[in-house]
Amino acid sequence: MGMPPELTVRQRIAATLRRRRRGSGFWFGLAIAVIWPFVLWGTRPGWRGGEHLPRTGGALLVANHVSFSDPIFDIAFGTTHGRMPRFMAKSELWSVPVVKWVLGGGGHIPVYRASKRAAESFAGAIDALERGEIVAVYPEGTYTADPDGWPMKPKNGVARIALRSGAPVIPMANWGTQDFLPAEGRPRFRPRKRIGIALGPPVDLSEFAGKPLTRSTLDAATRKIMDEVTTLLEQMRDETRPATPYDPELGGRDGSPGEPVDPAERAAS
Repeated sequence: MGMPPELTVRQRIAATLRRRRRGSGFWFGLAIAVIWPFVLWGTRPGWRGGEHLPRTGGALLVANHVSFSDPIFDIAFGTTHGRMPRFMAKSELWSVPVVKWVLGGGGHIPVYRASKRAAESFAGAIDALERGEIVAVYPEGTYTADPDGWPMKPKNGVARIALRSGAPVIPMANWGTQDFLPAEGRPRFRPRKRIGIALGPPVDLSEFAGKPLTRSTLDAATRKIMDEVTTLLEQMRDETRPATPYDPELGGRDGSPGEPVDPAERAAS
């Protein structure tokens, strides 16, 4: 299937004119306005599957994570299609000047990792879904450490939110953002990078309805969600995923040796 067709000039102008601005708050709205020209005109974006993003009501948008710039392009996609995504992001960002105003004003949700306040993150996400918001989640917790850019083994918190809320889960795949903003480095504007975003239909989680939220249930639901995300990525890349996902705790796949990853050295976004 390959990458989605690149947006034409007319489509970019239309996206700019119909971009949703309500509900962004002053600082978040200002950040979007400032970054918008670089995103839509400084790269070569393309997307497909916009019909799967609900126009009203709460939904969980679940994506792979290959670059710190993923949220920027995912916001562009969402606002162009009439929805303002609310992201789950590490709580430490709420202590950074300016950033905390952007995140707080934009209604984003702090994630308290390894803390007694961790439950607040789930409650915040569920509350936002019940208010009819689009909540965006990167289950890997940080950009992928897989050497080939495939999704890593995900954390099962996304399934807990999905099954407790009952909100539809929309899979999303990002590709090309890692070329625009590499893991280590500055944005690369020349040559303009090809960026792809693809959405699929809601993930069918009916087999888990009414089951106790045990670890095995949450793990199985998470695997099913991430399988749909990875399928979208396979279609964009015209490649086949590895047999098993990269495990950041092992530094490899399926217990195989690899380059160890120190979680303290990788900042979650």
